[in-house]
Amino acid sequence: MFDILDNTKEKKSKFNKAGNNKKVYIETYGCQMNFSDTEIVLSVLSDFGYNESADIEESDVILLNTCSVRDNAEQKIKNRLVHLKHYKKNHPERIIGILGCMAERLRNVLLEEEKVVDLIVGPDEYRKLPFLIENIFETGEKGIAVKLSKVETYDDITPVRKDGVTAFISVMRGCDKFCSFCVVPFTRGRERSRKLSSIIDEAKNLSGTNVKEITLLGQNVNSYRDNGNDFSDLLKSVALAVPDMRIRYVTSHPYDLSDKLLETMAEFSNICKFIHLPVQSGSDRILKLMNREYSVGHYKGIIRKAKAIMPGIGLSTDIIAGFPTETDDDQKMTLDLMEEVQYDGAYMFAYSPRENTKAYKYLDDIPEEIKQKRLEEIIELQRKISYDINEKLVGTEKEILVETISKKSPDFIMGRTDCNKSTIIPKDSHKIGDLVKVKITKANSATLFGEVI
Repeated sequence: MFDILDNTKEKKSKFNKAGNNKKVYIETYGCQMNFSDTEIVLSVLSDFGYNESADIEESDVILLNTCSVRDNAEQKIKNRLVHLKHYKKNHPERIIGILGCMAERLRNVLLEEEKVVDLIVGPDEYRKLPFLIENIFETGEKGIAVKLSKVETYDDITPVRKDGVTAFISVMRGCDKFCSFCVVPFTRGRERSRKLSSIIDEAKNLSGTNVKEITLLGQNVNSYRDNGNDFSDLLKSVALAVPDMRIRYVTSHPYDLSDKLLETMAEFSNICKFIHLPVQSGSDRILKLMNREYSVGHYKGIIRKAKAIMPGIGLSTDIIAGFPTETDDDQKMTLDLMEEVQYDGAYMFAYSPRENTKAYKYLDDIPEEIKQKRLEEIIELQRKISYDINEKLVGTEKEILVETISKKSPDFIMGRTDCNKSTIIPKDSHKIGDLVKVKITKANSATLFGEVI
């Protein structure tokens, strides 16, 4: 194994924009932060002359940017590596690398058991990628760099973004919450925030492009701090800096979401009225075991305040089914909370133990069939709630930002409302990036359909 630890700042790569014709292919899995990180990786590699390829067959380097939040996410990557073996067999010189959270968490397993892997780089070590890749090409030695950083924010790197009207801006990295089920503090390290000025500069630079909407990203944006400024101050500063752009953010932790933040959202018309606020469970007992730091009552108070000052606000959440010791009564409390809050959507999962977390030491005592039964109950209830909410929007008028061509027909386009509702309308003469007023004509649990006013 080869790990560059000290000499990367001084070393100059032989690869450069004039002479390097190497191509890199990247697949990204998991959360928005991973997609944002892929843009950083492409920027780092492009400075050394690497070109991104959309064709895996013609690539010299294949990278998988991975997620470790749930076991299912890791199994996807392991299955993908099985499929990639024939690329390695046919082209032994081709480099296959694992990036991101799974790289940090399972580095030894990946190198020892997955013989196809040449390169493992954690989320705080992307600056080393060109040197590690070069060393593999030159010596054949495998590369690994997975140290976590207390300072790395990549705020001096301009991401290589795809063409489109939406963009992510990472405002902070890591998490200090240590929820008992979550590996993020172990795979992405402790919280550190970017300078407010650098975020504003990036937003302003995007305003001169085709981008019409930005999403501020962090594992817990409500913990953002820079020189006395909190996340509310950052959000306000961005709203003022780019008044013609729509602004979203993700993800919030209920413990840190302040009245000040809600009031800032309500104040500015270009801040989208939508909050993703993970609750995880409707049971105070389970929340305490999860180390979530808030009660159901506190959570409901946030929701009541948000709905009072922003009528019609869109809400989504995360819910875990089958956490250790969860009872039928705990499950009912979660279902009751969902009925009361009326989420527009939710990310719902069965609990899976994660090494290093506190919950990993608990007895995983809920049988898999019970977990799945409870998960199905949650999914079914959310589907009904989403449908009922969307059905009530039929006949109303909304403004959408057109984002893409519809996946089902080139004659239709998809946009999202301020409240994050995917909406399909006929293409007609409209193009991606247009703000269009539409009348909602029908709905299902996932999508609105409309006609242009």
